Amino acid sequence: MAELQKLFDYTGHLPECPTWSEAEQALYWADILEGEIHRYHLASGEHRVLSFPEEVGCFALREKGGFIVAMRNAIWLTDSHGLLRQKVCDNPSNPQLARFNDGGTDHRGRFYAGTFWGPGDYNGALLLRVDNDLTPKVVQCDIHGANGLAFSQDQQWMFTSDTPNGVIYRTPLDEQGEPGRREVFRRFTTGEGIPDGAAMDVEGCYWSAMFDGWRVARFSPQGEQLAEYRLPVRCPTMVCFGGDDMKTLFITTTRENMEEKELARYPLSGAIFTLPVNVAGMKKPLFKEC
Repeated sequence: MAELQKLFDYTGHLPECPTWSEAEQALYWADILEGEIHRYHLASGEHRVLSFPEEVGCFALREKGGFIVAMRNAIWLTDSHGLLRQKVCDNPSNPQLARFNDGGTDHRGRFYAGTFWGPGDYNGALLLRVDNDLTPKVVQCDIHGANGLAFSQDQQWMFTSDTPNGVIYRTPLDEQGEPGRREVFRRFTTGEGIPDGAAMDVEGCYWSAMFDGWRVARFSPQGEQLAEYRLPVRCPTMVCFGGDDMKTLFITTTRENMEEKELARYPLSGAIFTLPVNVAGMKKPLFKEC
């Protein structure tokens, strides 16, 4: 059985949004609460940290270089050094109550960013899409905590999860990639963990980081659990595929809101892990601007 390993000697606060750069052979990720984007080059071991003025919920690499970054108050285009260059749009939620959270790109290179409704009194979060001409559009509402964005290889489905509500959804897409009515893909019960960030493999299976579940799970296109991979920490946050053959699974984890007793017992909380797997993952498209 393939062995789970630490990527390198690092523990973050709330690492999320792992993103593999094929061109650079490097892994990027955000530490949301620290307002950072990290880069780790596997061959050299070089670790670089870019600091931002607010929490970084999610980001994507741009075709023109640099990033598109969803921070608490707004989405920005930045250069490769993280300097803010162009404001795309404001957070359509109340930014004091809902920061940006999970996100990524679709096959057309459009950027999606979901929010997390902090008060938790109702499903006040949403999913926003930024089109190639930088036009923002809210595409889904009735969400508590937006997570788990992934797209099927045949471009017919968008997958999302609502972490606090313990559910994975799938939404049909038309020929232009516009979403239809979402439907439940899988619900989870107490003890299974709740679905957080995710990725899709080339066989159409959905890999979910099961927050509070000590594991990553792989689900068939019909929602059946095919495999699980146990972790030495309670709260994985997201997965992505990378490596030369796209058969390395990168797993981010968190230590947010953990007491000292738990951190002493599980000191790898907040680390990033790698796991060789037998199936290749789908590549994340770059954000494409007109």
